[in-house]
Parts: sequence; C-alpha cells; structure tokens
Amino acid sequence: MRLVTWNINSLRLRLPLLEKLVQHLAPDVVCLQETKVPDPLFPEDGVKALGFEHLHYRGMKGYNGVAILSRHPLRPVTQTPIWYGKEDCRHVAATVCTPEGEVELHDFYIPAGGDEPDPETNPKFAHKLAFVEEVTEWFQSRPLNRTVLVGDFNIAPLEHDVWSHKQLLKIVSHTPPETERLNRWLQTGFVDAMRHFIPPEEKLYTWWSYRNRDWKKSNRGRRLDHVWMTPDLLPNLHGMTVVREARDWEGPSDHVPVVVDFSLSD
Repeated sequence: MRLVTWNINSLRLRLPLLEKLVQHLAPDVVCLQETKVPDPLFPEDGVKALGFEHLHYRGMKGYNGVAILSRHPLRPVTQTPIWYGKEDCRHVAATVCTPEGEVELHDFYIPAGGDEPDPETNPKFAHKLAFVEEVTEWFQSRPLNRTVLVGDFNIAPLEHDVWSHKQLLKIVSHTPPETERLNRWLQTGFVDAMRHFIPPEEKLYTWWSYRNRDWKKSNRGRRLDHVWMTPDLLPNLHGMTVVREARDWEGPSDHVPVVVDFSLSD
C-alpha cells in the first residue's frame, strides 16, 4: 500500500495539484488536511475521477477539514469524540479494507495554537494543548493493532525537526509543553515511521513558510506532518519519502506530501 498524507491548504483551490500528485506517485490512499470545504460542496466527482471511489471526509467552510481518499473500500470508524467540545472537523478515521488485510487509519489536523505559547493568555494555545491531551487519553483506552495515524500535527517534536532548536524553543510548534505532550501521545503505542528511515540527528522538514522568499535557499523548515504506526506494522514498512519538489509547484501549499509504502500481508 502507498499512503500519502498532505495538508493541501484548500482542496478545491488545489485540486489540480492533487491530480499532479496522483499522477506522480500513484497512491492507494491519500489523507488530506485543511480541505476547507463543507461536506455538501466536497468535489466528489473530481476526486473520484482520479481513481478514489471510496471517500470519508468531514469539512466546514473556510477552515480545517480532513478527508481520506481511497482506492480500497472504507469502513468508517464511528463514535469518535468531539475533541475539546468543538465540532471543528479535525479528525476522521476509517478501516481500509484491502485484499491483503485491513488497517485502521486516523487522519488528524491538530490546532495550530496561535502565536503566544501561554495557555493563560492565549485560548488557541490552551485549545491545542487540551486537544493533544484528550487524544492521548482516548488512544490509551483503545486496543491498538494494525493502526496508522497521520496528519498535520502542527508540532515539530525533535531538535532536528526545526531549522533552529534554540531559536524556536519559545515559538509555537516547538515549545516544551507541545513537544512533551506529543511524545506522550506517541508513547500510547505508536512508532514514528518517518524517523524509522531518517535518524533523529538528521534534519527533516515538511513545511516551509510562505514568508520565505526563497524557501529552498533559507531552508527554515519544520516537520509538522507525521506518520505513526503500531509496532506490528513496522516489519512491513518499506519506504518513506518527503515530496519536497511539491513546494515548487505552481500555487503550492506551504506543506509538502509525505509518502509511506508498507504491506499488510503477514
């Protein structure tokens, strides 16, 4: 199975880029974040024309939104919580049913958290921390096997997940309250699939700000996008690619796709 996760930053605006991605990578499943489209306006015809007959999505106007696009049948995971008491379309989950077997797939878009890393003065940051805490508690209570968790977590947890560990320690996305919480979530039963291939001491980014005039030259990136797997899938994990060239596509997202290849057969 080839799985892609990508914060597309508006599905309708960047549907041509999704087509380019599919032609370039031929994925079996694509998980999107920040689709920014309410469910009645989701471009089903355009997505299905790319070969994804099976869709599970949750969206709202102008903000957030997550979607799973699959060539294989999907069985939605029902009764997922309303995180932080907000129905703001940040999580969608389904079991992907393939001839090789099944895998439970969760697609998350974690709150960005605003600019000030103080939960007392910044409600957005408080929301972010509480969201991760609630998700961690929920996964701790679930039996975890053959499960994949992907998405834009808006947190770069490791020293070399950011261009400057020292300068970003007080910048939202790399502060200790965020990274400590994300690591506790990871420890509920997952393995960081990206770092399985790229050692923690090597730089690894998936996001470059639109503010950088020459993103490639400055390379002030962060790894905000993640792929986690339960350990039972690790022996079947074959490869991982960060599609950096997508940052140079016309009208790009500020995030680039991440690809993982794995099998489900024993």
